Amino acid sequence: MVVPGRRLAAAGLGEEIQLAADGSTQSVAAPLRGPRHAPASKAMERRRERRWIRAAQGGSEEALEHLYRRHWSWAHRAAYLVVHDAAAAEDIAQEAFLSAIRSLDRFDRRRPFGPWLNRIVVNRAIDWARARSLRSETATDQTRETVAPEPISELYSDEVVAALRTLSPEQRALIVLRYLLEYTPGEIARVLGLPRGTVNSRLRRGLDRLAVEMEAR
Repeated sequence: MVVPGRRLAAAGLGEEIQLAADGSTQSVAAPLRGPRHAPASKAMERRRERRWIRAAQGGSEEALEHLYRRHWSWAHRAAYLVVHDAAAAEDIAQEAFLSAIRSLDRFDRRRPFGPWLNRIVVNRAIDWARARSLRSETATDQTRETVAPEPISELYSDEVVAALRTLSPEQRALIVLRYLLEYTPGEIARVLGLPRGTVNSRLRRGLDRLAVEMEAR
């Protein structure tokens, strides 16, 4: 179902939700990275990434730079959409990347690097957001945090970003993992250490609340 205007569809799993900042409607369940690569192209990318990981494990700074450039923007966006603080998101993404690099000698390069990095990013972002809620941030800080960095504003309307902020860190993380990073519910369960049924139920509740917030706006 395609939703005209700026309305949000009833947010059941797999339904469509308007995300674009330009007012267009796109499916929240569809890739947000542009057209999917053909299988052969994806296989080539995986082989190239394995070469980078192998070289990085051997101390190549150039290979580390390739990994950083390939994964940084998505790690940063994921962190921001969980914490809604641009400076904190940058710190979280950088610290997560450094943590991944420090552990790279133990990394199995047969596995994709992105999910491993994103797991570190999202878990750190959840921890940071939980700690902030305990610190009782001031109203001034909260106003500052609603200003999204440019890469986020290019993907999402201000209404969506603001509506996401009303969710709990856990709900935001689920939506980010499912619809920004395109993880399956099973993959999300492994990333967050949750039963798959819990992931599905929390994701549905988060999308339902997001729909209500979008309708209110």
